[in-house]
Parts: sequence; C-alpha cells; structure tokens
Amino acid sequence: MADPPTRTPSRFFTWMALAAFASGCASGTPSPKTDPARDSHLPPVDPVALLDRVSWGATGSSLQAIRSEGTQRWLHDQLHPPREAPLPPPIAQQIAALSIETVPMPQRVIDLERGRRDLDKIADEDARKNARQAHQEELNRIGRETATRMLLRALYSPNQLQEQMTWFWFNHFNVFQYKHDERAMLADYEQTLRAHALGRFRDLLAAVVRHPAMLVYLDNAQNAANHVNENYARELMELHTLGVNGGYTQHDVQELARVLTGFGVNRNDPGASEPPRIKADRASQYVRQGLYEFNPNRHDYGDKQLLATTIRGRGPAELDQVIDLLSGHPATARFISRKLALFFVSDDPPAALLDKMAARFTHSGGDIASVLQLMFDSPEFAASMHTRYKDPVHYVVSAVRLAYDDKPILNAGPMISWLNRTGEAPYNRQTPDGYPLTESAWTGPGQLTARFEIAKAIGSGSAGLFKTEGPAPTERPAFPQLSNALYFEATERSLASATRQALDQAASPQEWNMLLLSSPEFMIR
Repeated sequence: MADPPTRTPSRFFTWMALAAFASGCASGTPSPKTDPARDSHLPPVDPVALLDRVSWGATGSSLQAIRSEGTQRWLHDQLHPPREAPLPPPIAQQIAALSIETVPMPQRVIDLERGRRDLDKIADEDARKNARQAHQEELNRIGRETATRMLLRALYSPNQLQEQMTWFWFNHFNVFQYKHDERAMLADYEQTLRAHALGRFRDLLAAVVRHPAMLVYLDNAQNAANHVNENYARELMELHTLGVNGGYTQHDVQELARVLTGFGVNRNDPGASEPPRIKADRASQYVRQGLYEFNPNRHDYGDKQLLATTIRGRGPAELDQVIDLLSGHPATARFISRKLALFFVSDDPPAALLDKMAARFTHSGGDIASVLQLMFDSPEFAASMHTRYKDPVHYVVSAVRLAYDDKPILNAGPMISWLNRTGEAPYNRQTPDGYPLTESAWTGPGQLTARFEIAKAIGSGSAGLFKTEGPAPTERPAFPQLSNALYFEATERSLASATRQALDQAASPQEWNMLLLSSPEFMIR
C-alpha cells in the first residue's frame, strides 16, 4: 500500500479511517473482539451491545431507558410491546399526514386501476404518454411514502424489536415494489407484518398467504384450475416455510399449486361491478375482502396429496389445512429458527442453539417472541456481541439514531438515497429470497466507499435530514452530537487503539464525527 497522503489533516485521517476499516473487515474479526482484556470486565450481555443488536442502534436515551428499567424488564417489554406505543408527537404528525395513512389500501388500488384503464382511452399519443408517466409518478410517490414511514418508525418507535422484526419478516416474505401496482399495496402489507411480527408464525403465514401484495408478486392472482401457476407454491415451501432441504418434492409443489387455485385479487370497484356468477352449490364459498378474493370458479376442487397428507377438495378450508401443515412442520421450525439466528447471532449459527430454538418453536406453537426470548437468553447470543456486521439498513439507521437520538428529522429522503447507493433500498429486492443476511454480501470495496461518504455527510452537518422537500422548503438547524455521554460511558472503551488515535487527531468536530461513523467498530452490532 502506498504511503498515506500528508498534504492536509483531512486527507490523512480519511486514509487512516479507510485503512483501519479495510484491516478490520479483511481480518474477518471486528477489532473490539480482538482485545480480550477490554471485554473481560463487561457483563454477560452489555446493555449497549444489546441495544445495538435488539434495537436499530444504541442512543443516549435508549441507554438511559435500559438502565432505568433493567435489562431483563426492557427486553421483556420489547418482546411483548403494547399494540399502539406512542411515537414522538412530531413523528406521529409526519406519519399521519402521509396519504398511505388516510386512504385505505383497497380504495387506493381500485382508483389507480380505474385510472390506468382510462389511459388507453386517451386518443392523443403525447397526452397518453404524459398520463402514463403521471400514473407511474403517483405510484413512486406512494412507494416513497411507505419507505419514509418505515424509516421514521425504525428511528423513533419505542417498539424497536417489533420494528426490526417487521423488517425481518418483510425480507423473509419479500415482495418487489416495481411489479405491477405493488407500490400501492406495500404500506398495508408492511402493517400486516408489523401486527404479527412477534406473534404466532401460523397467524403471520395465514395473513401473508391471503395478502394481495403476495398474491400479485408471486403470480397466484393468475393461478386457476386448468391454468395452474406453480410460482407461489414453490416459494411458499422453499423460502417461506420448509426451506430448500425441507423434504418436499416437485409433486408437492404441483399439489400445493392446485390448493392455491382461485385465491387472487379483484381490483374492480365492488360498488360498480357485479360479483362473479358462482354455481349455486358453491356460492357460499365466494369471498371478497378488500382486494382479496376467493373465486370458486377458478378453484380445483379435486383431492390433493401434499407432504403425504390428503387435502380433501372443499374450497377455502384447504388452505387453512395447508397453513396448519406447513407452519407446524419440523422442517419449518428448523428453517425459521435458523433464519432468526442468522439475523441476530451468526452467519453460521451453532447447531446446539438451532436445536433449542426449533424445539421451542414446536412446543410453543410457533410463538415468535418465545423463540426469540430463548435465543436472547442463550450463551451463544451473549458470545456473539460485537460480531455481527451491519447490513446497509442497520448502518444507515443506527448512524442517524446515534447522531440525532430523539431529535425528529424532517426528511427521510437522504436515507432512502443512501440505501439505494448501498444496495438495500426498501422494497427493492427483485427476487423473492430477500436481501442476504450474511456479512460477505456487504463488505465489497464499493460498499465501504459508500459508507464512508455517508459517514462524511452525516458527520459534517444535517445532511439534508432537516430540510423539507417541496416548493417552499423549511430547514431546521441541526448538528450531530456524537461526542456525548453514550460515547464516553460506553463506546470509547470498545474502540481499538488505532481508532482512538485517529479520533484524538481529528482536526474538527466534523472530521471526528466522520471518523467515528466510518470506524470498524461502528460497522458491527
């Protein structure tokens, strides 16, 4: 490596930060973990480390809260949050003003679909082109609102674990925002996941299976008797429940696809269209709830054999039987447990921990909070502190939380842009497997360079977070406060000597902030 440039202090410290960063990542072991003496005096689970893992990132106020409540009580409250924990009033007001909060999802989709159909009636080609562009811009606006709400809740919700689990389940049950009109469905889909994020897996799965966002994304809206589409059936077993090695066969995929026939989406206005004509003996089985529809005319009523179990052809009840079968399967208990451990503990979770988590999953009836409690109480979890490399969402959110704590931002746009740059923008994963959870996916040179630029933007000032958008923007003065009680009481002792030396030589508060946010230690949780 060439000698570091020395013409200005800023360039020198920039080189030091990137060199320390690269060294920490290349070793495969974050620097705080390489100093046993520093770790020896820490309790089994350090409160700051727990905050970095269970929440979206430690802040001064969250450290005060966990110390006030006590670690175990705080963790219990995170695992069993109140249904409607109050957000800070300025954040609640921002969210309440979003159109996704004021227009019900079914009506929004129906209105947009009516407008889309009307586009073809426009005779003038230029006018038609402009109208189509306006339609897409409206969908983009709705998608951006949904991402804004997600980030605001991640930053400020007291139910931090619930928000993390909402992100986790969205990634697990991934849908891609740019397929058809998914952007108009995302907000409702995410709220559905949030409502079940710490409940029973069976209830979560049942909600996802019938949600229009999933039915559209994995093409089940086109799945009908004699025109079977196997896409959702395959992903339902491979990615959502049993896992790729879960013991199912291609025949099981075909049979599950038959079960799923007739479960789809209806974008017609129920007040302006006639319901489908159903045979008299099956008319009572027709279901329309919002956009979700079960149409008996499209369902295969023959008996099916799935995972050596007979599914008697009888309509919607077949799907309930399948949900019970898949959610209670031992392979699902193992697969979901491993996914949770991969997110919270290690890229290679210990087999003993997975055995205990899978057993708890089975014995608790798929109680997600119970499985997480066992994991959080495990020695494997305690041993994993300061070892999980942050994916881009964790990095960006934790950086803004640390920089501004509970000071309400006015604009989440810069955060969305940063996540686009680092490859983990909300709802942007095109394939159904979701974003990768392993460290190797996020440690490339381009990723590190982008994070350094983000650290520089946040560390140097408000980074656009406190300036509203629109024709008459307002701006609030703000400067990140990273050299605070949290740093001196907890963070400083976890820093390697090279990082502390770089910080000590920083030429300005802006440079100090930048170096802390781009340090190897801040890249882990």
